[in-house]
Amino acid sequence: MTMVRQNRNHPAAAKPLRLPAAAAGIASLILPGLGQALARQIQRGVLMLASTATILVMLGWRVTLLAHREVGAMAMLRKALHQQPLFIGLVIAATLILWLWNAWDAYLLARSLRAAPVQAVAPQSPAGTKPPGKGVFFYVLIIYFILGWQVSEINLVKMITQLPDAWPPLSKVLWPWEAAMTREVQRISAGAEIQTPCLGTPPAPPQEAPGKPYVSVEPRCGELSSLDKNNQVVQGTTVTLSGRGFAPNTETEIWWLDALRNEFRVRLEGKYLSVRTDGQGAFSISFPMPYRLIVRKEGESEIHRVEARQVSTVGPLKASEPLRLTIARMVETIFMGMMATVFGILFSIPISFLAARNLMSVSWITLAIYYATRTILNIIRSIEPLIWALIAVVWVGLGPFAGILALTIHSVAALGKLYSEAIENIDSGPIEAVQATGANRLQTIMYAVVPQMISPFVSFSIYRWDTNVRMSTVIGLVGGGGIGFILVQYIRLLDYRAAGIAVWFIAVTVGVLDYVSAEIRQRFS
Repeated sequence: MTMVRQNRNHPAAAKPLRLPAAAAGIASLILPGLGQALARQIQRGVLMLASTATILVMLGWRVTLLAHREVGAMAMLRKALHQQPLFIGLVIAATLILWLWNAWDAYLLARSLRAAPVQAVAPQSPAGTKPPGKGVFFYVLIIYFILGWQVSEINLVKMITQLPDAWPPLSKVLWPWEAAMTREVQRISAGAEIQTPCLGTPPAPPQEAPGKPYVSVEPRCGELSSLDKNNQVVQGTTVTLSGRGFAPNTETEIWWLDALRNEFRVRLEGKYLSVRTDGQGAFSISFPMPYRLIVRKEGESEIHRVEARQVSTVGPLKASEPLRLTIARMVETIFMGMMATVFGILFSIPISFLAARNLMSVSWITLAIYYATRTILNIIRSIEPLIWALIAVVWVGLGPFAGILALTIHSVAALGKLYSEAIENIDSGPIEAVQATGANRLQTIMYAVVPQMISPFVSFSIYRWDTNVRMSTVIGLVGGGGIGFILVQYIRLLDYRAAGIAVWFIAVTVGVLDYVSAEIRQRFS
């Protein structure tokens, strides 16, 4: 009796299993997990069945997405195999192996339970009857990983092959400081009119003014480039643009303005056309008239314009507009986090006492208040600040006030939970000592609870300020103000250098605040 009592919780100490091992294997071959359940391993059987069923459902879902236009299961499977033979074939093979492994697992389990001795204090399975281990469940995780790889559309080949295309904007984000400083821009331009096609009298040469840049074009009329039947470019009339009075030794861009005054830079052999002036500020360049799709009536001509433009920087370096705007929005972000933290502390302190079980267990009324407060805090805390920011933007409009509201709401719930848990973990000795003097409930809290809460309250508050600053960089993406708002604008405008400046400021500010908050928390710990 003693030996049996010592091993009551061991599977071998239970009633001997009479189920044949082969029957258990056949049962799991019919329905995964059934053999394990018949062998009195209900939990293992349920896991087997749930794992196999989940994989089959996921496989069916992916097949349906790949061949949704096909009719019939076999037709859909054939189409899916044709589109992604490696993935579909691998998952089907892995599922068949898992199905067979289910049966083998049930067979080994039933055989080990039938062969296990009942009387032994530390029973050992006889040779060849070792129970199955956890390998089948690791195999299930591997199949899940294969499914997850396809569902999440991971494409390493695309990631590697498209890296050269992604590197130019990425490099601008990683090192954006060329756009941080700027100088005053000086623009010099002059142009001449040109007629297309040559009908009647061409435009007269422009008048030259003393001290001003001047250009002339010859001939003053011609044909634009066009496309033939094979969409090959047929070069238009070659014109020569000559200029003088420009800044010497300076790159000069060639621009074209059509009859509607839509302007674009002239391209030649896939490159933008430009010329460098000589030491006297003069230049001369020849090029074919560009292609322009224009619909005009027969016998009519249009007046286009060709211009030479110089853009140069003058004066001392100064902070660029993206740098100034980033600094201003970063300061706004820091104060958003600070204001939200202050409001969160003010509202969460009284709420935390209502959410502390050791203080609210006096009666069923206070206990009901405790449960209600905890439930509300959990609901508010489970909603991300980004969602609260969307609600606040609808409520008060775009801007930092919406961000402060969102962060305050989430801070009240988060700090209320942290404060209340700290109150629940305080030492009961001072409370009993104060109550022994005849102090009432409020006096007990003031003189026994509050002194113990100063250190954790300060630590949690500083940590929350750090968290709010990091969150405020994100809620700006939905219009909640702060640096996140201009960051998303820069990204949408493909201004990666300006976006890089904002990213760098976010990283540096969060790093500094993290260090400062850690030092303050350490002093109060």
